[in-house]
Amino acid sequence: MAGIEIIAVAGRSALKDFIDLPWRIYAAYPKWVPPLKNEVRRILDPGSHPFWEFSERSLFLARRGSRTVGRIAGIIDRHANQVHNEQVGVWGFFECADDPEAAAALFARVETWARQKGVTFLRGPLSPSLNYESGLLIEGFDYPPAVGMAYNPPYYQPLVESCGFTKEKDLLAFLIDGEYRLPDWMERLALRTAQKKGVRIRQVDPQRMDAEFDLIREIYNDSWSGNWGFVPLTTNEMRGIQKSVQPFADPELVFFMYYDDEPAAVCVIFPDVNPLLKRLNGRIGLAGLVKAFLYRRKIRGLRLLMFGVKEEYRQLGLPMLAFHHIYTVARENKNYRTLEMGWTLEDNESINALIEESGAKKYKKYRIFRKPL
Repeated sequence: MAGIEIIAVAGRSALKDFIDLPWRIYAAYPKWVPPLKNEVRRILDPGSHPFWEFSERSLFLARRGSRTVGRIAGIIDRHANQVHNEQVGVWGFFECADDPEAAAALFARVETWARQKGVTFLRGPLSPSLNYESGLLIEGFDYPPAVGMAYNPPYYQPLVESCGFTKEKDLLAFLIDGEYRLPDWMERLALRTAQKKGVRIRQVDPQRMDAEFDLIREIYNDSWSGNWGFVPLTTNEMRGIQKSVQPFADPELVFFMYYDDEPAAVCVIFPDVNPLLKRLNGRIGLAGLVKAFLYRRKIRGLRLLMFGVKEEYRQLGLPMLAFHHIYTVARENKNYRTLEMGWTLEDNESINALIEESGAKKYKKYRIFRKPL
C-alpha cells in the first residue's frame, strides 16, 4: 500500500480536489447534505471572503498514491486572538477517509505550520470560526444536518482523538418536532411580557436590508460578548453573510424586540433549505434553478440561528415572548413542521433549560477539540 503524502494546495487543480473530496467521503452517508461548491470556493478565497481580511490560512491534502484521501485547513484568526489575548491556531474544513495514517499526517502538518506561526495550541474544527460552521458531530447521526450545521461520519471522533486532541467545549442542538405549544406557565409569562409598557416586536423590513443586517450585527455583538469563544462580527463579514442568506431568508422569521423604542433583542430564523441543497448536489446552474423552483415547497423545517438579548434588557422576560412569537408564526405557516434551536454552549444552563421547558428535546451534540503545542 502506498504511503501518505501531504501537499499544500496551490493552483486550481488542487483546490478542486480539496472542494470535491467530500462527495467521495460521504457516498455511504445518505444523511449528508452537499454544500454549494461555489459557496465553499468563496469562503476559502482570501481575495473575496471578508474573514480573510484579518486571518490567514493554508490548505493541505493527504494523498495515498494518486488518490486524495483527506484534507484540512490551518487557520490563524488574528481578530479572535486579539479579542481573547490568545495565540491559538485553528483547524477546520477537515474531511478524511477512515484512514488513521492519513488523519495523523494531516494534523501533524497543520501542527508544524501552526508552530511556525508562533501559536501555543490548536482548536477545532472551526470552518473557519465560531461565527460559521463549528464543531464535530459526536451525537445525532441519525438526523440530517440543518442549514449551516456540520455533519460528519461517526469515525471522525476517534480519528481526531487518536491525534492527541481532547474536548474543550460541547455545543448542543435542540429539536421541536410536532406541535408548537408552550407550557401554560410560559405562555402566561410571555403574554404578561407582551403587555409591558414599551415592549414591542417588529419584523425585518425587506426594503432596507443593509440597515437591518447592521442592526442584527449590533445586537448580536452586544448580546453574545460574554460567551465562551465569541468573536465580534465585522461589518464586512455581516455583508458577506447577508449576501449568502438573503436569497432564502423569510422576513416573517426575522424580528427585533424593542423596549422604549430601543432595540433590545434580535431573533433570526431561517427556513432549513438543506433538503433543497441535497437536490442541487453542489451546483446551482440552470438545472439547479429549476430544481430550486420545483422543490422549494419541500422545505419543511426551520433553524433558529441566532437569538440575543442585550445585557441591559435581560430582566424583561424577552426570551419567553420570543418563543411565543416564534411558535405563533410557525403554527400559522403550516409548511414548517420542525424547528432546530442551536447551537448553544453546553454550560449555558439557563438557556438550555428554558429551551427544553419550551418543548424542545436535545438531539445533537458537537465537540470543539483542543491540543497544546
